[in-house]
Amino acid sequence: MIRGSTIPLFDDCALDIPETEGIKYAGSKLKLIPHILDTISKTSAKTVLDGFSGSTRVSQSLAKSGYEVVCNDMAVWSEVFGTCYLLSRKPAHAYTDLIEELNATRPIEGWFTNYYGGHANGGNSTQSNGFKRPWQIHNTMKLDGIRNRIDELCLSPIEESVALTSLILALDKVDSTLGHYVSYLKEWSPRSYKELCLEVPKVFEHDLEHMVLRKDVFDVAGSGVDLAYYDPPYGSNNEKMPPSRVRYASYYHPWTTICLNDKPDVFGKANRRSDTSDKISGSVFEEFRKNSASGRYVAVEAIEKLIQKTRAEWVLLSYSSTGRSTAAELNNILKNNGELVEVRKIDYQKNVMANMKWTNEWIRESEQKNQEFLFLINKGTSHQ
Repeated sequence: MIRGSTIPLFDDCALDIPETEGIKYAGSKLKLIPHILDTISKTSAKTVLDGFSGSTRVSQSLAKSGYEVVCNDMAVWSEVFGTCYLLSRKPAHAYTDLIEELNATRPIEGWFTNYYGGHANGGNSTQSNGFKRPWQIHNTMKLDGIRNRIDELCLSPIEESVALTSLILALDKVDSTLGHYVSYLKEWSPRSYKELCLEVPKVFEHDLEHMVLRKDVFDVAGSGVDLAYYDPPYGSNNEKMPPSRVRYASYYHPWTTICLNDKPDVFGKANRRSDTSDKISGSVFEEFRKNSASGRYVAVEAIEKLIQKTRAEWVLLSYSSTGRSTAAELNNILKNNGELVEVRKIDYQKNVMANMKWTNEWIRESEQKNQEFLFLINKGTSHQ
């Protein structure tokens, strides 16, 4: 096991937490990682599916804790992160020369600068020709040069993933956003004035057989792992919130373009990729509508279908009380698809974890705002 920090969970319990890294991410489970690892450690699981890997922080922590991981997400940038952190077996210093070469690349004014670079112009507005820009032009010019150089080097898939991960992490540190890319700050953030500088990602040596996939989660639910961890992108329960506000494909569209370098058609003031429009992109788990036939939220039915299709002894499900599913609905889904072994509530403000095993207390607790829960389900051999 690779050690990071030691996090107290209970008065008499502490867990070593591996160090992870990632982008600013709306769905980040960074603060949940200690609780996720502690819950999984109480099962017999050796292999784990991270079905919605996102920024891959959970996958990283699982891999560094000695589990064999199947890292899956529909986002191409998540696949790149997973390849970097899970499939690379070399020590970090093996990539030093590559990152130094990319840092030395001559800046150019290219596609990324045209659509995402803005001038400070002696002031602090991010506006450029009526469009807000997430980066200052001195950094997008470096982005243009480095991204072209990555293609010119004809790197192996793992080397390319390390280079792209390094580039995205560096850009994340000099942007002028609140953490997503559907709208940008009116004024340049202090960090946007800094110079883009790539660093070697925190890769690590290992001898485990991890897998990195970019598939629909329903297609990997029968992957044959011991435990499946699911953190679906729950749509907001705010009826007035338009669906585009919860589309992860929209939130992180620049990362997709940087990975693909495909210079796509764009639209809107944020210059989103055309394939992230509301009519094209979006997960069924982000769906804000109800099924007209059943009267249930489409997202709730999707959760039930996913648990039913999962071929693993254990399922660990993250749930936010701000999501579409009501506590009562979710409770019925859980009870009808295995043995609900443990329910944990994580309170970020108080930094405590309540163990509600064998009770339905969590249903009442979920009525409070911004409550995070973890549900451990034992599906048993009868559910295989």
